[in-house]
Amino acid sequence: MSDPIQAGGISIHAVDVARGIPAAGLGVTLLRLSPDPAEIAQGTCGAGGHFDHPVAQGAGVLRGTYEVRFDVAAFYADSELTLPDPAFMDVAVFRFGIDRVAEHFHLPFKFTPWGFSLFRGGA
Repeated sequence: MSDPIQAGGISIHAVDVARGIPAAGLGVTLLRLSPDPAEIAQGTCGAGGHFDHPVAQGAGVLRGTYEVRFDVAAFYADSELTLPDPAFMDVAVFRFGIDRVAEHFHLPFKFTPWGFSLFRGGA
């Protein structure tokens, strides 16, 4: 019997590029959509914009489909930046798949109140 594959993890680094600062306090929710739907991580980014959660070391990560949600409008509201009501971008949602579980998946999230960029970095 072989040992199970150790998951490489999912890490997130968020930067508010509109102001050129790490996104400290940005709310993040990470869901596994398949094969076994579950919320595997929820919390906020730390002072450096990193999402510090055991999922970064592989906790709960399986081969499958995922969705990460970033609470952009709430982040800007908490920073007292004036946004339209309703905000142009409330929650940024990104779906991605993991085929090779042993690989690490780093998600650099760069955003403004008007849009975002997210991709697999540092592979």
